Amino acid sequence: MPRILVVAPNWIGDALLAQPLFARLRERTPGLVLDALAPAWTAPVLARMPQIDTVIEAPFGHGELALGRRWRLARELAARGYERAIVLPNSLKSALVPWFAGIARRVGYVGESRYLVLNVRHALDEQALPLMAERYAKLAEPPDAAPVRPLPTVRLEVDEANLLITVARLGLDRSRPIAALCPGAEFGPAKRWPAAHFAALARALDARGAAVWLIGSAKDRALGDEITELARGAARNLCGRTDLGAAIDLMSVAAVVVSNDSGLMHVAAALGRPLVALYGASSPDHTPPLAPAARILKLDVECSPCYARECPLGHFRCMNELAPELVLTALAPFVDAPHAPRDERAR
Repeated sequence: MPRILVVAPNWIGDALLAQPLFARLRERTPGLVLDALAPAWTAPVLARMPQIDTVIEAPFGHGELALGRRWRLARELAARGYERAIVLPNSLKSALVPWFAGIARRVGYVGESRYLVLNVRHALDEQALPLMAERYAKLAEPPDAAPVRPLPTVRLEVDEANLLITVARLGLDRSRPIAALCPGAEFGPAKRWPAAHFAALARALDARGAAVWLIGSAKDRALGDEITELARGAARNLCGRTDLGAAIDLMSVAAVVVSNDSGLMHVAAALGRPLVALYGASSPDHTPPLAPAARILKLDVECSPCYARECPLGHFRCMNELAPELVLTALAPFVDAPHAPRDERAR
């Protein structure tokens, strides 16, 4: 039975952009056992992918070398008999475990002195592969092969029992259509739509009969509190009150999702939810949501995208001038028909 180990990306969004690669590996290799080595914070996303058999949590902190722990983990993985490892992060340390484990074929992009630890090396052509998802999917092919398009369709599985438990635990009202707003962005404030704009949108959606849920991590809780206060009771702050798995389940029942360019934006796309994605300091040219129906809003001010964590010019026009009315207009087809059935891909 063929076995492949994927060393998964360290960010939630990037992990979701790797799912077309997993689907392509499944298509190419009948009977494949496909496991993922992932940090604890992305493991719940990979566990919801139907292509992944087992998620192995990497016991390393972000950026931690931890050579001894990598060696011990590699010795455990060596017994599983992987014939190939595909390393998605570009760092040297991310390729050490497959090398230490003696996996025969170690696949990845050249970078950070990895000639020794990788032996099936791809050279990245950024012009030929503008999308991150395409770059990952290319690793299913030989290094000299042409890219294969289109990308496979992706989806996440939903834990219906966990959804019911979470709704009951939080006392959530599902009698109204749900608008899920995702105000956080791990990279920095330059990717976050202003709290006052989220609050204005929440009030408008509440007036149209939607129940507004703010979804995010514990790091977003203070931001969610600020939006809730500004929204004057029109939004429920769930940031930090769920783990990632429960957040995925809650988003699966949303009639609409509005998100910054973040991991949860990619979650909404993989769930097939009607999505409006907000871009300011970043660009959808490289990591757009993998959903044909997603609506991308950006203003293309002269200094955007700058890819900075904070606005280097101090005016933050790319997000400040992206008015709530523009987002509400983009949502109109969904808000005007809020009882549309849940996309079958999210089941």
